[in-house]
Amino acid sequence: MPTFDVVSEVNLHEVNNAVDQANREVTTRFDFKGSGAQFAVEDDTVQLQAESEFQLQQMMDILQAKLAKRGVDIQSLDIQSPEVSGRQARQSVKLKQGIDSVLAKTIVKMVKDSKLKVQASIQGDKVRVSGAKRDDLQAVIALLRKGELSQPLQYENFRD
Repeated sequence: MPTFDVVSEVNLHEVNNAVDQANREVTTRFDFKGSGAQFAVEDDTVQLQAESEFQLQQMMDILQAKLAKRGVDIQSLDIQSPEVSGRQARQSVKLKQGIDSVLAKTIVKMVKDSKLKVQASIQGDKVRVSGAKRDDLQAVIALLRKGELSQPLQYENFRD
């Protein structure tokens, strides 16, 4: 019976490369000279640090541009509000990894409402879709790509 998994993952290696490129750009830009502005990656979070909230906004634009060039979907970013204290401003950007239960239930509901002859089951932080025909599974992938979901999805482990 053919199956595939619906997952939502971010390539952390590409995120690290994008953050390194963004750090290089910030250190060479004239408007950031001597400001101590920098990016740092900690687990699934990118920390931005600058002197003002305006610089944080500029740094966020740089980060998003670098991530987009490296193929990381911007929808997978959860941008927190900036924290300003004295001469320091910080902002966290969390990377959405895995499918949470609310999104998984939404995906299962979309698949069931499509009336295709497939079954969708939630398995941890991914959704497994199985069906009798390969064409039905490809129709589910097309359906999910059209859907307005809050996270980018990837389809892996397609097996016949």
